[in-house]
Amino acid sequence: MDLPVEIIRSAKRKKTVSARVVNGTIQIRMPVGLTQEQEDGHVADLVRKLDRKAASRAIDLTERAHELAGEYELPLPTSVKWVSNQNTRWGSCTMSHGTIRLSDRMSSFPQYVVDFVLLHELTHLVEPDHSQRFHELMERFPKAERAEGYLEAAQKF
Repeated sequence: MDLPVEIIRSAKRKKTVSARVVNGTIQIRMPVGLTQEQEDGHVADLVRKLDRKAASRAIDLTERAHELAGEYELPLPTSVKWVSNQNTRWGSCTMSHGTIRLSDRMSSFPQYVVDFVLLHELTHLVEPDHSQRFHELMERFPKAERAEGYLEAAQKF
């Protein structure tokens, strides 16, 4: 998202920063008195988060989960969504509710990588842990090793 950035400093704000898109401009609101380094860090972080949010809207996770569940004969989830609060995991599954959440950090990853993580979580709807049976089901994904390598490399950044 290559939009212009407008910084709005507020004496009322003490600690929080926020960003939103208004009329084609990214408005970033922050406290007065931050150093240039702090300000630059907040701007970069907030713009990156807005970029991830925009990229994640381009992929219909529910549709893709239904396609993969059909192809690999796995149960359908009750919901699938992108989340921004998973910083140490790529995905998670609540088996009892049938819900799957994927980190929006992956929204710009290649489709086969997102598919791999989605399939991993769909497989947890059948096998709750990483048992032998779980690994056998996951081995059916043709690009598994490649996707794992991609995720391992991405984890370092």
